[in-house]
Amino acid sequence: MTILTFPFPIFALLQALRRNYVILLLLSLNFINATPAIAGNLSSDLLKQPATEITVSLGNAANELKFEPNHLEFLAGKRYNLRLTNPSQLKHYFTAKDFADGIWTQKVEAGKVEIKGAIHEIELKPSAQAEWVFVPLKSGSYGLRCPIAGHTEAGMIGEIVISN
Repeated sequence: MTILTFPFPIFALLQALRRNYVILLLLSLNFINATPAIAGNLSSDLLKQPATEITVSLGNAANELKFEPNHLEFLAGKRYNLRLTNPSQLKHYFTAKDFADGIWTQKVEAGKVEIKGAIHEIELKPSAQAEWVFVPLKSGSYGLRCPIAGHTEAGMIGEIVISN
């Protein structure tokens, strides 16, 4: 009887590869299980369809601390292009972490940069613009705010609603 032995580094490498494969598999299954209705749509023609465009202004030319509009409504499973603009002389944030956790972000474009992956907050400097292309997955009501000191307290808040 022949017993095969492997040097420790090879055994450790095989274990690491196996562990990474299992983690990747679990993450994939978790995404599919968490969003069964959307998972099929994302793999179909949904991403080829034009996105519904919505523009939100962070502040205004008079430097008022507010989102315009401050109430946004989206439908789960539909593709959107959220155009964010900052016409004010101050920088502002579009912060809605719980909302961001309930969507699938296709991309964020700002200037000649395209960002992919999970996004929780976008900072817009004076005169900046950005586009956030996403598909809402989870219905609910989510808070929106600009966390810069004094901005939230001055009323730079809003609500985002995702419905089925």
